[in-house]
Amino acid sequence: METGLTYTSETIVDNSNTAATMGSGDLAVFATPAMTALMENAAMNAVAGQLDAGSTTVGSMIETTHLHPSAPGEKIKATATLTAIEGRKLTFSIKAEDSKGIIGEGTHVRYIVDREKFMAKLK
Repeated sequence: METGLTYTSETIVDNSNTAATMGSGDLAVFATPAMTALMENAAMNAVAGQLDAGSTTVGSMIETTHLHPSAPGEKIKATATLTAIEGRKLTFSIKAEDSKGIIGEGTHVRYIVDREKFMAKLK
């Protein structure tokens, strides 16, 4: 695995991902939790094809800003780029944009884990 891996995830703002529906606010605009989840999804997918069988990544930290609102019907694109690798720790630069430009940006950290060992912690 090398830095520079990137992936873009997309969604459309609809009733299911507004702040009013998700409970993070009371307006019919793209919710910050939905933006954050889309950013995490992009990071997960950026490295998914590079992992050993039985491995996955889990998010451990996200620091992001939500700069502008997005209305229902807008297409949102979240892009994650792998910027650093420290053993199992992966750091990503993340951004989200709609048709008007960047709506959010930040940093996200994920760790490579063994699926079975990770899930065994739930028992």
